[in-house]
Amino acid sequence: MSTKLFAKSLVTAAVLVCLIILFLLGGCSGESAPVLEPPKVSVITVQPQSQALTTELAGRTQAFMVAEIRPQVGGIVQQRLFVEGAEVKAGQALYQLDASSYKAALAEAQANLAKARATLKSAQAKAKRDAQLVKIDAISQQDNEDAQASLLTAEAELQVAQADVDTARINLAYTRISSPVSGRIETSTVTPGALVVANQDSALTTVQQLDPMYVDVTQSTTELLRLKRDLASGVLQSNGEGEARISLKLDDGSTYAHEGRLKFSGVSVNEGTGTVTLRAQIANPERLLLPGMYVRAVLEQARDDKAILIPQKAVTRSASGATSVLLVVNGKVEQRLLTIDRAVDNQWWVTAGLNAGDQVIVEGGQKVRVGDSVVAQNTGTRSRTQKATPVAIAQEG
Repeated sequence: MSTKLFAKSLVTAAVLVCLIILFLLGGCSGESAPVLEPPKVSVITVQPQSQALTTELAGRTQAFMVAEIRPQVGGIVQQRLFVEGAEVKAGQALYQLDASSYKAALAEAQANLAKARATLKSAQAKAKRDAQLVKIDAISQQDNEDAQASLLTAEAELQVAQADVDTARINLAYTRISSPVSGRIETSTVTPGALVVANQDSALTTVQQLDPMYVDVTQSTTELLRLKRDLASGVLQSNGEGEARISLKLDDGSTYAHEGRLKFSGVSVNEGTGTVTLRAQIANPERLLLPGMYVRAVLEQARDDKAILIPQKAVTRSASGATSVLLVVNGKVEQRLLTIDRAVDNQWWVTAGLNAGDQVIVEGGQKVRVGDSVVAQNTGTRSRTQKATPVAIAQEG
């Protein structure tokens, strides 16, 4: 038993001797423990830029001009003179009504006009003759006055007859129904042989001018008041009264090729929805837009020449909703609260909390803490002009 204890003691002593030797060798080598380098983070340098303030609003397209074709005289439709769905010109004939009765009425009015002219000629001769006779007392003063009155009556009857001729001629012209505007014509509600009456409730057809087109959108009064405050304070610069640019996103998600201009802003608020109607005008040479189409209108309303934008991935949000970023200040990590206005593509538009020249950490922030020393690797600056999306955040830190 004593032999085993003695052997175990020798092993323990040998291990202690080896540890002492290794410690002495390490101390004598003169080498120090390795020093860890600060972690590297990617940053962007904040620079103010010119940024357009846009709002995306839902809207509907409207025809630039709409003419509902109705007859102005009654009659039987003899001909339809257009192809449904075709383009028609202003003044182009669309329908021909039976004009026989109106031709007869015009002939009667012209005959009455000729009769009135003959009556007037006779009255003029008698009035002239009686005016001479009364001077030599050949006729009484009463006879002369009657002759002069008859002349005036004849002149008035001539004017009435002339008016009747003009009316009959106009009614005859109305039997040929023409388009008052140029545009695309819709289907006809009547066929040859149908009886129509003057100023009837139902239209025979409709002509719509499709180039240019109107786009009617609505904007909330909250956004409108906010825009006006920013313009009044000088934070934003106006693009000009009634001259805001507008672009369209179609129902299938594509962007419309032509750009329009805002032409009208409503002066009253819809009590039911709390919105104001805006109307824009946009070119439609390919007739791609049709009346009643649903579109998304991107309206450029103002511009900020000192806007600050940072990548969305650089921003964190706390449980309370406060937004913040990590910065590199004098080689150390610092956290700063932000006020965010809205999204711009994959970036946030910052209205408070950042200044020109700040270095915002965009990558590697999850590996460091506030107060740590870091090595900043600059990935560039933010100076690209973009258009803001309609998502309004307005979150204060």
